[in-house]
Amino acid sequence: MGAICLGKHLCLNQFIDIVRRHAKVEFSATYRNRVNASRALVEKWVDEEKVMYGVTTGFGALCTKAIDKKETAQLQTNIILSHSTSVGAPLSEEVVRGTLLMMLQNLGQGYSGVRLCVLEQIRQCLNLGVIPWAPGEGSVGYLSPEAHMALVLTGRGKAWSGGELLSGAEALKKVGLSPLELSSKEGLALVSGTTSPTAMAAIVLYDFLKAARTADVIGAMSVEALEGVMNAFDERVMSVRPHLDQGKTAENVRNFLADSAVIKKAAGSRVQDALSLRCIPQLHGAAKKTLNDALVSIETEINSCCDNPIIWPGKKDADVISACNPDSSYVGLAMDSSVIAATMLAKMSERRNNRLIDGSLSGHPWFLIKNPGLNSGLMIPQYTQAGLLNEMRILSTPASIDNTPTCGNQEDYVAMGYNATKKALIAAEKLEYILAIELLSVYEAQPFVQPGIKRGKASAGILAEIGKKVPVMENDMFLYPHIEWLRDMIHEGRIIDWAEKGMGKKLN
Repeated sequence: MGAICLGKHLCLNQFIDIVRRHAKVEFSATYRNRVNASRALVEKWVDEEKVMYGVTTGFGALCTKAIDKKETAQLQTNIILSHSTSVGAPLSEEVVRGTLLMMLQNLGQGYSGVRLCVLEQIRQCLNLGVIPWAPGEGSVGYLSPEAHMALVLTGRGKAWSGGELLSGAEALKKVGLSPLELSSKEGLALVSGTTSPTAMAAIVLYDFLKAARTADVIGAMSVEALEGVMNAFDERVMSVRPHLDQGKTAENVRNFLADSAVIKKAAGSRVQDALSLRCIPQLHGAAKKTLNDALVSIETEINSCCDNPIIWPGKKDADVISACNPDSSYVGLAMDSSVIAATMLAKMSERRNNRLIDGSLSGHPWFLIKNPGLNSGLMIPQYTQAGLLNEMRILSTPASIDNTPTCGNQEDYVAMGYNATKKALIAAEKLEYILAIELLSVYEAQPFVQPGIKRGKASAGILAEIGKKVPVMENDMFLYPHIEWLRDMIHEGRIIDWAEKGMGKKLN
């Protein structure tokens, strides 16, 4: 994988390449030039003792307190020390890497006035595997987790390096880096903004979008395993309600099942199927529409400056502007909506799975086991789905509607985007498990689905790949490792890969 050069638009896939796949980061000449130009303005204005929030004034409710220009550097050290107050378990490596990348994106737009050497330090930490230790509990959308990360740049705090948790100074030394001394504006710039919420949102949205396409595949396999009819996926039906994602979902199912002899035989056997099969285009489509709308917001946020104050480098109107781009409302609303969309995908998956294991609905043996009674078969995985789904419903309560004023009522409204993204990360994992359990049922239904009649090529290919790891259940067996493996295959995008290989075309 080649290095990714920052300075132009960064898309979600490139974000994931850096954060999850450890692609190296470089800076373009454009990136360097705009950072340097912005920094020159800050240094000029500090010398002139221009009033600048958080540079020549205190922070928050202390913004009326003047700071002598000789103390501007100490002020920036003080902010990362005093703001490192998030608590609890540390954020994951992916989230920390994502936040560092968002610092580079945010501050590299050329409106923040930090020195290029600060951004080089962050870039080197990403490229060399220095992962700051940052507790993840207690943020309203900015400040505290970022402050813990900023500490490491200065040799303070703690960081992972080479599998060891070290002091910040030791972690830097291990990879040949030296601690930085922060200068005017830099501490504030490092902790301000939507960097951690956007990082989490980008990670989880990538996984949600992948899970939604995987749900199309697994849903189609359930239709086949239940010998469903294809009326509900007809192009003519889609044309009279022309929601784009609804139509694309129906097309995915049609393409996936186009060569299934099971589906051909089932044609005309009933007027219509249950809603958990018949409404796949409508529900999946609506969920994907919500996720795609969120993608627009998150990619915009990835490529924004969310700092305060803004250093405007205009030729005639250069200025420092205090405003509120660190507000995380866009991220919070996008994530709250995405969790609801994911929960809708999950609730339909659970209903399809229940239909597969319920002998009175499927026509197959109860719980997909040849000798039910002595064996429980796939009875209990549906309990697991029910528990996970209940948690997802709880997580669907929006975080962004909450408000607890902070900072002596200077910050009398708080967006709470951070908590919205935190619960989205939890929801994404639960959705993957719920889909994995439905897929397990589809796999174990094989002996009971029209023996001797060929499945579609894509479906048969996926079942064959699963069969390399998961046995066909003859009697009760230890199911946990199979559920975990199937979830891993969903998370890694392998189900999509196998589906597209079998179809000979891409999923929408």
